[in-house]
Parts: sequence; C-alpha cells; structure tokens
Amino acid sequence: MLKIVVCVSGGGTNLQAIIDGIAQGSVFHTEIVRVICNNPGAGALERAKTAGIEGVCVSPKDYGDRDAFEAALVRAVEEADPDLVVLAGFLVKVPVELIRKYENRIINIHPSLIPSFCGTGYYGLRVHEAALARGVKITGATVHFVDEGMDTGPIIMQKAVEVHDDDTPKTLQKRVMEEAEWVILPWCINLIAAGQVKIENGRVSVTE
Repeated sequence: MLKIVVCVSGGGTNLQAIIDGIAQGSVFHTEIVRVICNNPGAGALERAKTAGIEGVCVSPKDYGDRDAFEAALVRAVEEADPDLVVLAGFLVKVPVELIRKYENRIINIHPSLIPSFCGTGYYGLRVHEAALARGVKITGATVHFVDEGMDTGPIIMQKAVEVHDDDTPKTLQKRVMEEAEWVILPWCINLIAAGQVKIENGRVSVTE
C-alpha cells in the first residue's frame, strides 16, 4: 500500500480527483494518510474531513518566522510517515530539508507544459494569463518530481490541452484542470504505487 500525504493550499480539486480515483478503484493500492494545508480556510480541509482523512493546517501566520514554519511543515509530513508526498496546488516553496529527506518521493502538478510558463511567479491563474498573453495554441499540465529548483525536477507525465480563441484565464484554467490535471495526477500516483516509475540520470522512465 502506497501511503501518501497530499499538500494543498486552496479548494482541493486535485485532492478530490485523487480521493475519487481511490474510491472508484482507478487508483490502486494507495491510501491518503494525511492532508496538509497552509490555509486554515481552504476548502481542501473540508474535502479531507468529508472523506474521513486527517487534515492538518500548518499556517505561516502561526509561527514567528519562516524557519519555524518550515520546521513545523517538515514535522507534519514526517509524523504521517508517507511513502510519497503529493503537491496538489500547494503554493508554498517546499523546504530544502523536506526535499532532501524525501528525495524522488515528492511530486507536483503544474498547470502548463513545462518548461513553458513555470518557475517563480507562475502559479494559479497567472500561468493561464501568461499562456493567453503569449498566444499559444496548446497548453496543458505536467506532473514532475520535486527537486531544489522551481518546477525543474524530472518530468513524469504531460497532457496537452487545446487553447480556444475565446478563452479567458478562468475558462482555460477550468479546461486544463478537467482535461489534464485531474487525469494525469491520479494516474501518476497509480503508476508509482505499482512500482512502474523509475528515475535514472535525471530522467523518468515508466515501465509496463
């Protein structure tokens, strides 16, 4: 059984996709052991509660400085003893200590086809605003392992989504979530649970 901790900042739609995948049997041998959120008012905590999953809030507002917050975040993950940490819309820079302790065991979903529209400052609607401003015809989502850079870790899977002429950032965000994010994030977790994802020389291979 793959034990996962899901870290999220907002409404938790990607979290819900994982919960639904496990419940419906499309994600095998996986259990969400804890949901960690940095925002006490986030809908993700309510989703966790509804699904009977432990939800923990680690808010930077509750700590005197960044170091204290990061130490609490690391503890919250370690207490759950996960096999995999899933960043599902987590708008917090992950502490280096956590990345090193869970090397090649943290994955992230990003709402673009990396290396486009990624890195510092590219999150949420900002990604889709940038895509539309650039005039791209295809965008999408990427699941990747987390390293010490920003959106620079080895890519596991990408899925393309068509950009429509009349798109707004919000309509594009919705389509990318529905057609890409909610599809490939649960599927990547499923592949990891099955032991089908390997990293060699900084590149990911998926075995049958």
